[in-house]
Amino acid sequence: MSILTTGFWVSLIIIFYSYIGYGILLWLLVQIKRLFKKVAVPQLATEALPQVALIVAAFNEEDYIRDKIINTRELDYPADKLEVIFVTDGSSDKTPDIVREYSFIRLLHQPERKGKIAAVNRAMAFVQSPLVVFCDANTMLNPECIREIVKHYSDPKVGGVAGEKKILARGADTAAAAGEGLYWKYESTLKKLDSELYSTMGAAGELFSVRKDLLDHVPEGTIIEDFVQSLKLCIKGYVVRYEPNAFAAEAPSSSIKEEMKRKVRICAGAFQAMVLLKELFNVFKYPVVSFQFISHRILRWTICPIALVTLLLSNIILVITDSNNVFYQVVLALQGLFYLLAVTGWIYASRDIKVKALYIPFYFLFMNISVFMGFNRFIRNKQTVLWERAARQKHG
Repeated sequence: MSILTTGFWVSLIIIFYSYIGYGILLWLLVQIKRLFKKVAVPQLATEALPQVALIVAAFNEEDYIRDKIINTRELDYPADKLEVIFVTDGSSDKTPDIVREYSFIRLLHQPERKGKIAAVNRAMAFVQSPLVVFCDANTMLNPECIREIVKHYSDPKVGGVAGEKKILARGADTAAAAGEGLYWKYESTLKKLDSELYSTMGAAGELFSVRKDLLDHVPEGTIIEDFVQSLKLCIKGYVVRYEPNAFAAEAPSSSIKEEMKRKVRICAGAFQAMVLLKELFNVFKYPVVSFQFISHRILRWTICPIALVTLLLSNIILVITDSNNVFYQVVLALQGLFYLLAVTGWIYASRDIKVKALYIPFYFLFMNISVFMGFNRFIRNKQTVLWERAARQKHG
């Protein structure tokens, strides 16, 4: 087998495994585990509910902050067991003034802006509760959210709990929003299976909980601090559970340009996170976590985008040099069709035209290009923690 043929097959296998094969394998492993162990997590009685701190970091969120406060007040959790802290560091709009109107919230505000992780680190000094829940200012939580999260802490092995992120769907949503929503549905399925097998591979900052005494100090320049914090728990020997009945709903990005801004930032942070979480590559010390971490995250962040390029290039050369091989011709035709649909979808998305058949190829190409752009920012050290957030559609 030639180097060219080897490159073709290796690339094809990596791509298939990363986006389809791992999900299938994960599902099979979970089915096997269920044959030997079935675990039900009981709800806690109201009198047994623990003290919890809810921390919300908000920067210039005057458009959303009052809705967020009302949503927080409506949480189905005893008021005497829930301390609420809003950090508005650096906000130059009316966000701090609006928060001051509500006496049940402890407001922390300073004029200087140092980024989200600095704000969270500052807030932790005021937390009295053993459990902490973090969420974003522009996300709305379901009323049962806190109850659904804290039930998992009955298990001493659980160091953190990740909630589900939901993208609000509306008839007037953009094509970018539709692709984003499909992606998060897929991610939610994988996270649920990851959690059932052993541990969820990272939490999103929209909704993440942790035991206070396990929270590590993360460098203030950390870009995706929520992801790093959650996987630091695995390094300590704890697991992160996924709770789909605790969810944070947010509006989608307002355009493909805004979604690209967000995605590139996350990808830049992903490369930084790999350095901060380098212990998880030790398959001998963390066999299951390493398997999940590499399969679910690392391949998509590193090898897959390159494999897409090598698959296409090697396929073109193989068709030219072996014109009688029908298989290579069919694969090249399928690749060509896929990228044609993806580019067409991108053009339509840029014009806010929705064509359902194009969502998947468009968002797939979109994500992988974002990885290359994010890597470029990472190696040039151009992604600051003080990022310009992506504009979201307003809640309806």
